[in-house]
Amino acid sequence: MKKFFVGTLIAIFAVVLAACGSATKETSNKESAKKDGSIIIGVAGEPSVLNPNYASDRVTLTMQQALYAPLFWEIDGKPALADSLVVSASSLEYTVKLKENLTWHDGKPLTAADVVFTVESTLDEKQHSPNRSKFVFDGKPLKVEALDQTTVKFTLPTAAPAFTETLNTFYPIPEHLFAGVANIEKSDKNKKPVGSGAFAFVEYKTGEYVSLKRFDNYFDGKAKLAKLTFRITKDQNAANLALQNGEINLKAIQPADRDSIELASDVEIITYPENRLSYIAFNQNQTALKSKELRQALSYALDRKSLINSAYGSADYAKPASSFLTENTKYFTDKVETYDNDIKKARDLVAQSGYEEGTKLTVYYSNNSKSQESMALYIQEQYKKIGVTLELKPTDPNALSTITLDRDNKDYSLALNGYIMGNDPDAYTSLFLSDSPYNYSNNHDKTLDELFTKGAVTSDDKVRQAIYEDVQSNIANNAVIYPISYDNAVLALDKSFKGVEAATPQPVSMFKDFSKLERAK
Repeated sequence: MKKFFVGTLIAIFAVVLAACGSATKETSNKESAKKDGSIIIGVAGEPSVLNPNYASDRVTLTMQQALYAPLFWEIDGKPALADSLVVSASSLEYTVKLKENLTWHDGKPLTAADVVFTVESTLDEKQHSPNRSKFVFDGKPLKVEALDQTTVKFTLPTAAPAFTETLNTFYPIPEHLFAGVANIEKSDKNKKPVGSGAFAFVEYKTGEYVSLKRFDNYFDGKAKLAKLTFRITKDQNAANLALQNGEINLKAIQPADRDSIELASDVEIITYPENRLSYIAFNQNQTALKSKELRQALSYALDRKSLINSAYGSADYAKPASSFLTENTKYFTDKVETYDNDIKKARDLVAQSGYEEGTKLTVYYSNNSKSQESMALYIQEQYKKIGVTLELKPTDPNALSTITLDRDNKDYSLALNGYIMGNDPDAYTSLFLSDSPYNYSNNHDKTLDELFTKGAVTSDDKVRQAIYEDVQSNIANNAVIYPISYDNAVLALDKSFKGVEAATPQPVSMFKDFSKLERAK
């Protein structure tokens, strides 16, 4: 998991190359695109760092799914770049065998050495990868070695049941490109990414598009389409109009727009559980929000069904949330404090909290999200009932990501956010550990840190379940966040395309494998 944030890249060299390339090659590409087709996918913002060691926002992770290939597919655990996985009886050694004859987009071999380099660069604290915690157990890093060109062995310092999930979300990066780079995250090499996915990078024009072309040596066979373009359109009304006009062929849509889009466009609507939590983060960097009583009061003031109706207009697209874990996550329980709407109790807690009347709180949210705007307006009205003033701060998504990723930021009181974290609760450490880069609530709780650390290295299933039930109770009782809803994804796909089942809809990135989409005959 996988969460949602920021950055701007400029691919000048790619633009020059496109302008100055040979006429013969350009003609060949056009003929290929015409013959096999192309698809234009609408995305709501700029990508951040087009590198799996750093990608975390929805836009970048969607592009990553086309540009890079994982060892195993996250949605079903089946091999992708990998051919097999053998786990030792002690559960300390994981041996991954890669497929033969894998290559990067530039033609260089993809080998076990690339996997080792990716892990070691992630573990290097100077590289500041947010994925580092996935390879550290009880404070000790794992060891990784290449046994031969296609075999990698991971040796864990202690048994860690969640490590299989880590392998399912692992995307190698090319050693020959990044070896010796002092700051991989800031490297210009990310502006022309070299991956191993179904499509290879062509060009990135800031504010307009990222274009990709078919990679003929893709491990699962050539893509059905010759070209894939991500069109960047922050204005969702403009994006919906482009969908209607055929200028965009695929995009995630907001539930409130479904009816109008279906009426005006020849599209197939695809809905599926996204295992996503929409929630409110309470920023404890602000003095007022350090009070547990105030956070609890702000929670009691709200009603989840009303929030869902205001955001989506229907309960068909979301269901009221309870735990910070989504329902697909192992050890999920709804037996936690849910702060069912109680205005009197909320007022009493405001009085106990020491909140000074007239103190203005702020709520930050994406300015291109109709659902978040509706939620923010509802929250503002509810807080008036308990004597709390809330100022609305609609913000550009990229700017919002920058603000909420700053662990010292005190500007936002509340932030409307969402995450999709996978199937094992250990993945949530990146959001809730005190020193996590994605600790949006800026909650610092030694007891919670110890519980998460213990859960990661506990093998006994019943003991592990009890630990994560304690984790869920801790976060709920302390009102670290306010879980709003478990959401469904809604996609609109031009009916001139097919292959949805083979491409397989999945959380965050729309599809598991874009190579399987094709033009309908």
